[in-house]
Amino acid sequence: MGVNQPAPPAVLAIDAGNSKTDAALIAADGTVLGTGRSGGFQPQRTGVEAAVDVLERAVAEAAAAAALPAAGAPYADRVSACLANADLPVEERQLADAIDARGWGAATEVFNDTFAILRAGLSGAQGPSGVAVVCGAGINCVGMRPDGRTARFPALGQISGDWGGGIGLAAEALWWAARAEDGRGGPTELAAALPGHFGFRSMPELIEALHLGTVAHGRTHELVPVLFAVAAAGDPVASAIVERQADEVVALASVALTRLDLLDEEVPVLLGGGVLTAGYAQLNGRIEAGLAQRAPRARVAVVAAPPVLGAGLLGLDVLGAPPEAHGKLRAHFG
Repeated sequence: MGVNQPAPPAVLAIDAGNSKTDAALIAADGTVLGTGRSGGFQPQRTGVEAAVDVLERAVAEAAAAAALPAAGAPYADRVSACLANADLPVEERQLADAIDARGWGAATEVFNDTFAILRAGLSGAQGPSGVAVVCGAGINCVGMRPDGRTARFPALGQISGDWGGGIGLAAEALWWAARAEDGRGGPTELAAALPGHFGFRSMPELIEALHLGTVAHGRTHELVPVLFAVAAAGDPVASAIVERQADEVVALASVALTRLDLLDEEVPVLLGGGVLTAGYAQLNGRIEAGLAQRAPRARVAVVAAPPVLGAGLLGLDVLGAPPEAHGKLRAHFG
């Protein structure tokens, strides 16, 4: 290796969410050698192997950017993958086995993607310690003590007691708007604003379009900013939905802190995911007020850094990289 050439990759970091996947090849000194991006990671819908194919496209792009040969796997000493929908230990093991079989690294570790937010939000070269709540397409929470003890939730939707996230918020807004239209519920501006977003004049038109597929059901996530705008204008029905989402975040964080005996300690509570990083004052303000009551010593912060940073830091942690390496990686992702 020449004097001015960077060290070969030590970590292949992968962050895979429902809508996109990011990969980064990182040298042991924290230098980012190449990055790649591909589509959403949804093994529960496509199957494990097809979902890992999506990861492979991002990995291949990162390898090309790092000037590594296309058939050059293994690409790194360690694969550190933070994956959406890896909610149960059995799922983490299945995904780790599937990734390991691709031969991208000498060793593979799979974490739920909430751990990426937790690690990205912690400063210094330290293992995860604190609580992170992610509210993107869905909602999830994880907490960890310095001794490695964790508090987790299944995060499997309604069957595991979850409420909210972008998909859930859109569904709730549609439910209330439909009932306002036909008289089963109270009045709300959502009944005009939601169909108006798609160019329709009424909820029956929007309901028909969603039912027949004229408007793809996957586009309902577009209604989340509409919901928050209507709430911010003072609509009581929309405001109640936003407030319930805030209360769910507070409940998740408080329960995680309680289970880890951290409720009365000064620890970070980190907020990530598209809904929580969008800057909705009504939502985030109520979260801060709720946590101030239930966990007054908690330090609430929004994590705007890309989650692939957290995946990379987790990999560097395992390799025992020095603080300078962590700092260089953080500087790269701003």
